[in-house]
Amino acid sequence: MNKTLNRVLLALVGLVLVLLGGSVLAIGLGAPAPSWWLHHGRHDVLLDDSERTRWRDEGWWWPVVIAALAVVVLLCLWWLVSVFRRRRMSEIVVDTGDGEVGALRGRALEHALAEEANRQDGVAQARVLLTGRRGTPRTRVVMLLEPHVDPGTALDAFTAGPLAHARDSTGLPDLTAEVRLRAVKHRPERVT
Repeated sequence: MNKTLNRVLLALVGLVLVLLGGSVLAIGLGAPAPSWWLHHGRHDVLLDDSERTRWRDEGWWWPVVIAALAVVVLLCLWWLVSVFRRRRMSEIVVDTGDGEVGALRGRALEHALAEEANRQDGVAQARVLLTGRRGTPRTRVVMLLEPHVDPGTALDAFTAGPLAHARDSTGLPDLTAEVRLRAVKHRPERVT
């Protein structure tokens, strides 16, 4: 999920909750209630007897209420899991060679690997994603190959070239890669 979308959703939910809670608190403390407000004063109850028992005898009411609440809970859980699950690493830990530990931006390494893979003969496009932990990153690579390229040759060239350079420059000899090779689908040109 996009960070901006998360922030906008959180801001909207927070604003609604603060406005509703603040208005209920203000009316409860004695502030006059506006004419359009659901309740008319500090001694008004949230649900009176007629509101609570209005749909009690209807057979469809409670299953609909329970299903709607279950959907809301599942959506909230999905949102929570998507917020905490990181797909992309922000930085990785690298050995600087002088006994110190440094941090390298994950996107910089992704970009460097993708750029070098794109320069390989027959690679139409390469996309790289870093996953794993800061100290033990893994790469997921998708390479779109031109039809004339042998997949084994392209994989060997990637392993000996961009991946080996990334291992050397980061000081991570165990940097692994999951490489998916796909062929570019060329459409025949239309003659008009």
